Amino acid sequence: LFQVQHPLQFQWKSALSLTIYILGFSLAYLYIDAGVGALLLFGAVQITMISYAVWQGERMTWPRWTGLGCALFGMCLLLLPEVDAPTFKYALMMLVAGIAWGFYSILAKNMQHALTATLSNFLFGLPLVAMLFLWHLPDSFISLNGVVLAVLSGALASGGAYVLWYSIVKKIDGITASTVQLSVPSLAILGGVIFLGEQLTWLMLFASLIVLCGILMVILAKPRV
Repeated sequence: LFQVQHPLQFQWKSALSLTIYILGFSLAYLYIDAGVGALLLFGAVQITMISYAVWQGERMTWPRWTGLGCALFGMCLLLLPEVDAPTFKYALMMLVAGIAWGFYSILAKNMQHALTATLSNFLFGLPLVAMLFLWHLPDSFISLNGVVLAVLSGALASGGAYVLWYSIVKKIDGITASTVQLSVPSLAILGGVIFLGEQLTWLMLFASLIVLCGILMVILAKPRV
C-alpha cells in the first residue's frame, strides 16, 4: 500500500528522545490533570528549545520577547483555572517529557526525509515501549475499542502530525518553532468545542486570542542573528 522511497534514517538520539517523551507523557497524564500537565510540558519545551537556539547564535528581539510572553500568558490564563498541584514524581516526569520533545524537535534539523525519519524513530523506540507495556500488563485492561482508538490516535493522528512537524521544523528558526507549539492547548479546546460539544467560554476565547496574537508577533518579528 505505502512505499518508502528513501532508506530509514536511524538516529539514536532522536529515537531515544521520542521514546522518553512518549513514556513520560503517557505515564504522567495518568496521575495529573490535563491543565497542569500541559503547562509543565510546554514550559519545558520552551526552555529547552529557546535555550538551545540562543546557544546556537539566535538572538531574541523585544518584539519576539513580547510575543513569547503574550503566548505564555495566554496559555497560563487558559489552563490555570483547572490546575491542581501534582505530586513531585509525576510533575518531574512531565518536565522530562517536555525536555525530550524539545530535543526531538531540535534534532529534526538534521533529518532529510520526514516520513522515513519518523518511521525509524517509532520503530527503534518500539522495543522500549513494549517492555514497559509488558511490565504493566498484569494491571492493564485491554478492549477492542481501546486498541482501535490507540491505533487511530497514535499511528494515524500522532504519526501523521510528527511527520508534518518534522517537515516544517527544518524550515523555521528554533525560537519560532518553540513558540508555535503553544497553540496546541487552544487548538485542543477548539476541537473539543467543535467535535465534543464542549462549552466555549469568554475566558477560553480571550486566552486563545492572546496566545495566537503572541505567536503571530514572534512569526512576524525578524530574528536577529
